[in-house]
Amino acid sequence: MFLLIISQVFLYLCLSITFGCFLLSLIPKNYRPDITAPKRILLLSIIGIPISSFIPVLQIILYLIPTSGFYESFQNVVFTFEIGKAWLFVFTLSTILFIFVLLIDYRKEALYGFFGIVLICLSIVGVGWSSHASSIDSTWGFISDTTHLTAVCLWIGILIVVSWFSKDSSNWLAFLKWFTPVAILCFIVTGISGLILMSFVVDDYVTSWMIPYGQALLIKHLFIVPLLFYAFLNGIIIRREMKKNIDFDPRPWAKVESIIILFIFSETAVLGEQSPPKETVISSDTVSKLFTMFSKVPVQESLHLSINLNSIMFIILAVLFLAMTILSFIRKAPVLLSLLMSVLLVVCLYFSFILSVA
Repeated sequence: MFLLIISQVFLYLCLSITFGCFLLSLIPKNYRPDITAPKRILLLSIIGIPISSFIPVLQIILYLIPTSGFYESFQNVVFTFEIGKAWLFVFTLSTILFIFVLLIDYRKEALYGFFGIVLICLSIVGVGWSSHASSIDSTWGFISDTTHLTAVCLWIGILIVVSWFSKDSSNWLAFLKWFTPVAILCFIVTGISGLILMSFVVDDYVTSWMIPYGQALLIKHLFIVPLLFYAFLNGIIIRREMKKNIDFDPRPWAKVESIIILFIFSETAVLGEQSPPKETVISSDTVSKLFTMFSKVPVQESLHLSINLNSIMFIILAVLFLAMTILSFIRKAPVLLSLLMSVLLVVCLYFSFILSVA
């Protein structure tokens, strides 16, 4: 399972970087920082898409090998299973995209960039095709998952490429003028599509915390709190800071935001490997070890939240860590300290919710 989770995180990262590279190639140079992303980074990201998306397919093949042999199992899974056909579609697109980037400088002509974006969007469609939501509802599950992943890759792809591969912070204010509304739109689309996806797999949000899927979902949602803080910081506060101080470098703070998103990617990958609540009978065998470690509530079919002294204490601690995160920016402390405060904020929020369960 660990390999599957790592492969899915890597898949989201590769899709995002590839999307970001092609999209930024279409933006005029005076509206973005000078990007120095090596061509090999893009090529490695493209290669990573079919490799990482093949791991779930390989898992099924290995399961069938004892009864059917490798060749027959491979043929059956790739050509008859939906997940296999979706991977073959992604593999074909990735091969075309790899050859295209290898032979042509996509940054020279806008048409080349558009071609790359079309191929990466189709690859995202392929990933959405093989998703769990798509298997539950072939129409709305597919549409919502594909929309969700597209919005995330668009937003995060730009952020990762600009924060990690920009030569300097030149044109940063011009970049924020168009990126901030794009990021807000992507967040709204991600939120709406995420709620639709939840409706397919979760009946009772609080009760779902008893099983591993619900735990991963809760942690993912809690990481949205520091993500919103850094998005506000990078989109609004830093813009004002740069107007007052021309030597201010915003890239480290954008990197922290991208790291928070990697945490969210990790939890999303965990969700993909767990049985959703609607397909899970809650019992002592299916309950999450993490849940039983911190909650003494007996296993039951329905839970609710009940605020108590312990949960209030952790909420207060969470607020203090949020204040320390803000203070770390004001005092110009190392960004790693801010990142640590953000993680501790999530930990405190987690305990406040888990200890509120009754």
